[in-house]
Amino acid sequence: MSKQEAAEETEGRKLPAKLSGHPSVRAVLAARSAGGRAAPPPVIDADRLRALCLEAGADDAAAVSLDHPDLAGEREHVLAALPGTRSLVSLMVRMNRDNTRSPARSVANQEFHQTDEQVNAAARTVARALQDAGYHALNPSAGFPQEMERFPGRIWVVAHKTVAVAAGLGVMGLHRNVIHPRFGNFVLLATVLVDAPVSAYGQELDYSPCVDCRLCVAACPVGAIGKDGSFDALACTTHNYREFMSGFTDWAQTVADSADAADFRARVTDPENASMWQSLAFKPSYKSGYCLAVCPAGEDVLGPYLDDRRAYLDTVLRPLQDKTETLYVLPGSEAQRYAQRRFPHKPTKEVSGGWRSPTGRNTHTPDAPDTPDTP
Repeated sequence: MSKQEAAEETEGRKLPAKLSGHPSVRAVLAARSAGGRAAPPPVIDADRLRALCLEAGADDAAAVSLDHPDLAGEREHVLAALPGTRSLVSLMVRMNRDNTRSPARSVANQEFHQTDEQVNAAARTVARALQDAGYHALNPSAGFPQEMERFPGRIWVVAHKTVAVAAGLGVMGLHRNVIHPRFGNFVLLATVLVDAPVSAYGQELDYSPCVDCRLCVAACPVGAIGKDGSFDALACTTHNYREFMSGFTDWAQTVADSADAADFRARVTDPENASMWQSLAFKPSYKSGYCLAVCPAGEDVLGPYLDDRRAYLDTVLRPLQDKTETLYVLPGSEAQRYAQRRFPHKPTKEVSGGWRSPTGRNTHTPDAPDTPDTP
């Protein structure tokens, strides 16, 4: 009896007859008897992994162990997504700065969405290469779609910002965006989970690229970012995510509550309906993202701010502050008071935010939800 026949007979005793005789099964057993594919190295080489990430389209990348103390809150969720995960690979793709800074939301949102597609594609390429090498690897979505059955709780699989900071790719700024030491906050992030350790992990930065300019505070139209470092996640979500999740729920309830077409059109303007249609037909549109747009931090970004701060304010900050646009706020909220006081030329519109009270009825005083890792 040949070695192959012996292997097939041994394996065949463990399998039902309909499996042991299947061509695919026989091919696998034959490959095993011939030595099969060698097991992957027990430890992934860090330099090769980084090169793989850059070849896949990332502008920077670093790995971090799942045992990193700052990832303790992620561990349960990561292991649920990919049992056996040992390391997380953080990938970063740059955005075009002038697109992101544009007061035209179509320009800025297109930049967000195109970069999102690029970082997702890069992460998928890396995960597939690791899989082909013999590892188990998984790349959760960089942004949306997310796990909406969990809404309004934690809808994301892994917190990309938390991973990026732990991997040493940047530091969280006052505006709650990761600031890369070179690219600034003009980046989007993705994460690849893999079931093997990496030979070297990224080291956290020992300084913050933030220059403490507080332009993010000045740019936010609803006062979500406090000078003292506080952050009003609900104010940010209610306005910036108007055409996502809870904002859509609020819009749909307005449709349901309207007595007729005339009543509905008295409640919702034609531009608002057209904007909602565009978000549904293409991709959801962020209403702001101004905190990210004005940030001068990062070695590739900082020069113009250092050269002429007044010109920087006039060309980057002021166009966003001066823009006439509707600001969505919860009734009686601090965001409403701030917007009316600071930006009187920007009309405010009271909305429920789509949040529900424990009784199931809409309310404007919900608990603040977690905020996804998106602009």
